[in-house]
Amino acid sequence: MTDDLGLFADEPGERRRRAPDPERFRRRKRRRIVTAVAGLFVLLLVGSGVLYGASQIMQIGSYDDYEGEGAGDVVIEVKSGDTVSAIGRTLADRDVVASTKAFTKAAEDNRQINSIQPGYYLMRNKMSGEAAVAHILSMDAKVGRVDIRGGMRLEDQLAPDGGHTPGILRRLAEATCAGANAKCTTPEEMHRVAETADLASLGVPEWAIADASRAEPKRRLEGLIMPGLYDVKPGESAENVLRDVVTRSAAALEVAGLPQAAEGTRFSPYQLLTIASLVQSEGITKDFPQVSRVIQNRLAPPAMHLGLDSTINYPLDKPTLLTRPEDRDRPGPYNTYQNYGLPPTPISAISKEAVAAAEKPAEGNWRYFVKCYPDGTSCFADTQEQHDAYIAEARARGAF
Repeated sequence: MTDDLGLFADEPGERRRRAPDPERFRRRKRRRIVTAVAGLFVLLLVGSGVLYGASQIMQIGSYDDYEGEGAGDVVIEVKSGDTVSAIGRTLADRDVVASTKAFTKAAEDNRQINSIQPGYYLMRNKMSGEAAVAHILSMDAKVGRVDIRGGMRLEDQLAPDGGHTPGILRRLAEATCAGANAKCTTPEEMHRVAETADLASLGVPEWAIADASRAEPKRRLEGLIMPGLYDVKPGESAENVLRDVVTRSAAALEVAGLPQAAEGTRFSPYQLLTIASLVQSEGITKDFPQVSRVIQNRLAPPAMHLGLDSTINYPLDKPTLLTRPEDRDRPGPYNTYQNYGLPPTPISAISKEAVAAAEKPAEGNWRYFVKCYPDGTSCFADTQEQHDAYIAEARARGAF
């Protein structure tokens, strides 16, 4: 049988051999080369990963850090809610420390680190992490903080020793100074801005602007700065400092109830503010509601002179409640022995307790009061005879 188609082998069990295929051989060779290259690439990747991982493991625990106490002055701000890491980043950004880790690592075993309060701190350049932690926790670091208390006044006051007690404006000016080469706002500049700047731009509430505008320039912000802790940025301008303080105070006055509390009363919000300042200056906290009642009873018909020594001493910059006859005889807008009604402005910084007392005085018919105990507690009387008896008792106790 012929095998023209090549379907049969020459002998049983024998396969027909095909001619070699050059193209098929080339394809196999290319696959081998590609596989080898891919394998080599994978090996390089694995090797690189191993080297990187090893380098990272070797760097665990290492960080940049300066040595020593540093030099120069750098003011940094700690903001409300800042964590230790956030403080560290701020320090690193200002080149106080070499790295955030230098600060956080040094702070790990120091429990005091969580007591850092918001505000401004005077640090140094290029401090070690350990030195930075120790310094920021020291009394020397905190700068720019002003503690304003109820009863303080804008102007300096005469001290018993013949010196002067700094007023609010001087305290704010002094808070702008920090460091050896600080750019400070002077008390004179702070007073100038307080007397001349646009009241609305300073943050004075709208309900107080008209009355404050009519006041003697150096007294127009009196009573509009509330007690509290204020953080003043070192080097800040007088206008910016006052704007921040007055704006925050306006918000505090609103929380205390002004101007809404004046609705339904015979007083304007500014008059209530003035009454609160008289209460603050004349009594101790527990007596505020009764002092407020005496003042408001005296203002009611038939009106009486308020006869408050604090208003006599206010323009004299004296903190004492005692007055001299010649001072009571001196005419002036703050002489409540001679003038009826309220003085033209508040006479001190007022606490929220004083505001509350002005808004809601205690119930009573008192028209007189006197400090009758050494701790400052007052005695309240309906009549002049009762009042005179309390004065005699107060003198016997050594109250004044």
